[in-house]
Amino acid sequence: MGENHISTQALRARTAADARSAWIAAIAIPLMLLAPALWNGYPLLQWDTGGYLARWYEGYLVPSRSTTFGLYLHFGEDSSFWINLGIQAVATLWILQLTLRVLGMSQPLRLLSISLALGLTTSLPWLASTLFTDIFAGLAVLALFILVVHGKRTSIPEKCLLCGLAAFSAASHSATLGVLLGLCCIGWIARPFLRERISIAGLTQGSLTIVAGAVLLLSTNYAFSGKVAWTPGGYGVAFGRMLQDGIVAQYLRDHCPTQSFRLCPYRDRLPATADQFLWGSSMFNTLGRFQGLNDEMSHIVLHSLTEYPAWQAEAALTGTVQQLIQVGSGEGIGVWLGHTYGIIERFLPAQVKPMRAAQQQRWRFDFTAINRIHIPVALASIFLVAILFGHGVLRRPFDDVTLLAGAVTFAILGNAFICAAISGPHDRYGARMAWLATMVMLIAAIRLVTGETASRDRSLPA
Repeated sequence: MGENHISTQALRARTAADARSAWIAAIAIPLMLLAPALWNGYPLLQWDTGGYLARWYEGYLVPSRSTTFGLYLHFGEDSSFWINLGIQAVATLWILQLTLRVLGMSQPLRLLSISLALGLTTSLPWLASTLFTDIFAGLAVLALFILVVHGKRTSIPEKCLLCGLAAFSAASHSATLGVLLGLCCIGWIARPFLRERISIAGLTQGSLTIVAGAVLLLSTNYAFSGKVAWTPGGYGVAFGRMLQDGIVAQYLRDHCPTQSFRLCPYRDRLPATADQFLWGSSMFNTLGRFQGLNDEMSHIVLHSLTEYPAWQAEAALTGTVQQLIQVGSGEGIGVWLGHTYGIIERFLPAQVKPMRAAQQQRWRFDFTAINRIHIPVALASIFLVAILFGHGVLRRPFDDVTLLAGAVTFAILGNAFICAAISGPHDRYGARMAWLATMVMLIAAIRLVTGETASRDRSLPA
């Protein structure tokens, strides 16, 4: 009787402690995720933020600027975009908590410790604090993983939220859509070998979520522009990457003697990088930018793929390797953001004063010291998560952590290939995915230290 009483008291005390820890985590983690924006005094801006903001007001499609994400930003304008940051922080907290829960690690203190480690050693708080699409790239990978592999462990409302988050993320950026599509394709290929781990129902839900993301983007594009069209600019961005690799100059040298291209007079003085060509003061502006050169750029992109296949493959592979090691935080934040400033001044004059008063606009951001931590942690995590996945494959059957490590490894590789092959390597493309690898390694470390074994749930329906 006395022992039962003591056990009941201990259980109640533990439950009360867990409840307190859960409340602490629910408050502390969003604050930690938004610490950069809170210190800044205004949501962090990126050099492309203005292009998304302008979609609501300009009412037409522009290259590489999702109207879906533009609508999301417009929703938070009256709050000086703090609603948007709140959504990003809460979505991150929820996804982290749900990931740990389906892995059987739902203790609040573990959630708090992992979140704190991610906040101190990765770009996650900077992603969550910025008005930009990158935070949703990693969250979408986790959402898709939970839907496909652990759908049985989630409720119907949770499934709906996961589908909504993944679909919105896919509609926000074409590279994110490409990564999710690639993961689903890998899931379907692996399904015959992992029948006990991956269900047809989960793969179907994940695949339909990607379709929903595409439909969402087409719908917002139609609502904004009156056209059923994909977001333009794909050929222009790919053209920039090929220009940077020297392919465009070679194509022009080979064909200008017999074909009349508007770029022919400039073939020997093209800019060295895609950014200088597309966003700097180059002949791209003189010749009418995307509207004036789109047909010519698309022609050169398509024909150079067939004429120089080996060169294209080598450039894509080289770019992918370069992208895998470009993982620094802060690209596009600690710089002059003239276009974004201009959009805010033009369409949101009430925001100008708080925006101008922010630390970011006073040039207070330098990521040199931060990246002395972030870059080594990211590179080590990417390497170790691939090793973890490989080790799990060799010692089959697969467990939950092995599957998560595999999903993150393929997501990082797919993201590197898509971004490098289309637009060229950039640090922000790597940083938006690298924190996933760190998260997986933290989970694996906790399991190792506590001596826990990952579950091998064999009860998933076929």
